[in-house]
Amino acid sequence: MNIRTVITGTGCYIPPVIKPNRDFIAQDFYSEDNQRIQAPPKEIVEKFREITGIEERRYVTEDMNSSDMATIAAKLAVTESGIDPEELDQVIVAQNFGNVIRNTIQTDVLPALASRVKHDLGIRNPDCVAYDIIFGCPGWVQGIIQADSFFKAGIAKKALVIGTETLSRVLDMYDRDSMIFSDGAGASVLEARPADETNSGILSWSVQSHCTEEAYYLYLGKSNFPGADSRIRYIKMKGRKVYEYAMQYVPLAMKDCLDKAAVSIRQLKKIFLHQANEKMDEGIIRRLYKLYGIKEIPQHIMPMTIHKFGNSSVATIPTLFDMVKKDVLDDHDLEAGDVILFASVGAGMNINAVCYRM
Repeated sequence: MNIRTVITGTGCYIPPVIKPNRDFIAQDFYSEDNQRIQAPPKEIVEKFREITGIEERRYVTEDMNSSDMATIAAKLAVTESGIDPEELDQVIVAQNFGNVIRNTIQTDVLPALASRVKHDLGIRNPDCVAYDIIFGCPGWVQGIIQADSFFKAGIAKKALVIGTETLSRVLDMYDRDSMIFSDGAGASVLEARPADETNSGILSWSVQSHCTEEAYYLYLGKSNFPGADSRIRYIKMKGRKVYEYAMQYVPLAMKDCLDKAAVSIRQLKKIFLHQANEKMDEGIIRRLYKLYGIKEIPQHIMPMTIHKFGNSSVATIPTLFDMVKKDVLDDHDLEAGDVILFASVGAGMNINAVCYRM
């Protein structure tokens, strides 16, 4: 029997703490070689906004952790789907830093965040398998791909896939790149449906990992501040390398995904791209259409939340998708039959894409 993987419920959690760009103006920034950057902080922050599009971002409150946000988003997704949580075969949580204990840089991943979410949802069914995946920013999309694979193998029928992250707790305040990152969580319930009963579902996917010189484009390293304790590590990024990698490989993965689905790019209603950097995302879209010989990009093809929410890693696509699906964003909506594309890039380096029909 042919199976279609259908998203039947979504939910998200956007943290309440707003961190505007102006909060960074009083901050001194240092380079990788621990030299103070001489440009005025206000000039650094403004240049940052021009490149990334980020005006503000969201941070969690002190009493919240990644698993807490994941549970909130999960409950909303389960409620919308109408399923009994005990029917879930899998709880998949995409994350990269676990629960980072506030006022420390220590990661807590024992038990796994998926186990905590299953516990918080009160699921007693032992056949519901809970596990985490670490795949960089494309983690939520990879969770969708894994669920689809399990469904088509006949191993599972219902799955909860969550992306959650508290990047605000692994930031080096002296590093300009720290202004990019934020917190959030998004969740989706997926169900296996017979293909002859639905027109909706996953049509195709594409995924790659490049782990030679690209493996350490994102990594954990010591603070840029001179004399900082080298034992304490923060998220670090080789921004130019990440940009060049994404521009080269992400459009190719997106095209590969569309071609596998035998879907024309002109059929796409929306492209849900990882909210990493406004200029980079716009460049990726331009290159994708260029691969098809198209110069004019459809208006409103790519929803964006990065201006107000920043880059919340694995949470960017599921939160964005939930908002568009629920008509929260202006100029963006979805209807039954619309064809959309999810695509992401991140630490590893990893890229993936999923073509989906609503």
